[in-house]
Amino acid sequence: MITRIEPIRQTPIWQQALAQAISDIDELLALVGLDRRQLNISDKACDQFSLKITRAYIDRISKANVHDPLLRQILPIDDEMQAVSGYSLDPVSDQQFIQTQGIIQKYHGRALIMTTGACAIHCRYCFRRHFPYSQSHAASNNWHDAVEYLQNNEDIGEVILSGGDPLTLTDGKLSQLIDQLAAIPHIHTLRLHTRLPIVLPQRVCADLLQWLSQTRLNTVCVIHCNHAREIDNDVAEALAALASAGVTLLNQSVLLNGVNDNADDLAELSQALFNHGVIPYYLHMLDPVSGSAHFNVTEDKAVKLIGLLQRRLPGYLVPRLVREIAGQPSKTTIELNS
Repeated sequence: MITRIEPIRQTPIWQQALAQAISDIDELLALVGLDRRQLNISDKACDQFSLKITRAYIDRISKANVHDPLLRQILPIDDEMQAVSGYSLDPVSDQQFIQTQGIIQKYHGRALIMTTGACAIHCRYCFRRHFPYSQSHAASNNWHDAVEYLQNNEDIGEVILSGGDPLTLTDGKLSQLIDQLAAIPHIHTLRLHTRLPIVLPQRVCADLLQWLSQTRLNTVCVIHCNHAREIDNDVAEALAALASAGVTLLNQSVLLNGVNDNADDLAELSQALFNHGVIPYYLHMLDPVSGSAHFNVTEDKAVKLIGLLQRRLPGYLVPRLVREIAGQPSKTTIELNS
């Protein structure tokens, strides 16, 4: 009798890289050439919102530089533990707009699926850092409730996959969901909100590109990049591959104190994005989530920065300055003073 040999299933490279993400603060500091005496590291902040960062992203952090803008985004510090008036656990009222298991709908014509609570990076300013994912993500019942809600609401034409980060899910899981969405006649657009092409560019693999290119849905990928130094050669290749698959690429940044709150860095970011096929779409004011007040940039300064960008860049490279206000029917554009 011939013994049947089961094929060996190799873990995709991107999943291996994700599993190797750094979650220990002392290991991170060793990799970037710093020690605790140089920084106001907070273990309590790390306990409240765990550290997580890919090695690919760490490689772009300049060594022995306490002011590095990439490092600042992921470093848990004492400032996070300060209670600040106006900062809350749910600053944009996501939980108020949960329609069914895993579905958030705030705006007419589009709905958001909370696909997962997992990310490849824990940005310290994340507006969902306190979100109760265990109660709200859509995959818990194989997408059933989410798909049924979308089927029953014919005014919804666009579905947004968010989280967490939807691209932390396997391509098998995602393609299953996409097939169900594509079978709903009134849905025409799929939008992915993801930071993985930036922090884990290996995620843009052949399987991902295959289902993206084969779906009948118009596909939009909104990446999250805050600084031009986040784009290296691997990221550039990942973005080019997404564009070649027919995906429209947009970027949304958050305006962050000590990271990108000057005209030079914002102009460089817009140009770098455009050089790699990405349109600068939104520049968000900080969502006032508890633990993030040290990242805040005043609205007056933000308006002045956009004015400087308008004088330096063509209009298509100037992102819209916006703020999310709970209960409003859309993002609120912040107008320049006349």
